[in-house]
Amino acid sequence: MRNTFSDEILKNSKKNNKIFVVAADISPAGSMEKFRKKYPDRFINVGVAEQSMIGLCAGLAIEGKKPFAYTIAAFSVYRPFEMIRNDICLQNLPVTVVGMGSGTIYSTLGSTHLTQEDIGILRSVPNLKILSPADPFELKHCIDYCCNYSKSPTYLRIGKTGEKNFSDKNSDKFKIGKLRQIFKGNKICLMTHGIMIEKANIVRNGLIKKKMKASIYSCHTLKPFDIKSLKKIFRKYKLIISIEDHSIIGGLSEIIINNAFKEKYKGKILNYSLKDEFINCYGSHNDLLRKHGIDEKKIIKDILNEI
Repeated sequence: MRNTFSDEILKNSKKNNKIFVVAADISPAGSMEKFRKKYPDRFINVGVAEQSMIGLCAGLAIEGKKPFAYTIAAFSVYRPFEMIRNDICLQNLPVTVVGMGSGTIYSTLGSTHLTQEDIGILRSVPNLKILSPADPFELKHCIDYCCNYSKSPTYLRIGKTGEKNFSDKNSDKFKIGKLRQIFKGNKICLMTHGIMIEKANIVRNGLIKKKMKASIYSCHTLKPFDIKSLKKIFRKYKLIISIEDHSIIGGLSEIIINNAFKEKYKGKILNYSLKDEFINCYGSHNDLLRKHGIDEKKIIKDILNEI
């Protein structure tokens, strides 16, 4: 996704001279290097100074620019959180904070480089939108929105490399603030966001082998959440499964459970989120997810036990 991010920033910058990228200790490569060379006055690398990255973006936004604060998610959120809250959100400025390699993607670098709590923390901050696109197709739409239409702060939570598109001609049209059905099914609904759509798709394909067809919804806009569409999902499906690379506190699962209670949902909900504990191990991305019970084989087995 970081390549798609860079490609789209470069493309939009040709038409919009207000776009700035303020990076923190990230070496530009690919299209981001092209952006730096073509627009040297619009690319700033502050080094290991994430608070300054946010402060610079706030100042640029006050001057009418569309700045992107860009670095690894753990450092774009946790270290400069006070500046995100006070410099950007309190002032309601159109700054996009990009969290690259979110969740447990940096699985080999330890807990300091993981962001299992970012959504829960940032959902509590007024004025801030939270976008977690499922694939490069959705990311392109998110960047178009942030470059050309956004008038308030946005947290853009993205993956790293190798993500493929799951959107096709039968998927719902993309719209900020709207749940998006990627694949149609019946009775069973898989709800996810970000790169975990790949896991949801594996589960869906496993269920197809068992003669069951599940819908997949991309919850790309986590704040403000599309409660209207969620209510329709409660009326339509008997079994809802949420899958996310985020803590069980403050993320998608909590949004679904809270609203299910309010709407007196009669069906069953299965949640697959990260546990409320630090991750003190190393391994592949899937290794870390499995330690927290997020495994496609387990999910399929649990679903079959509920049917």
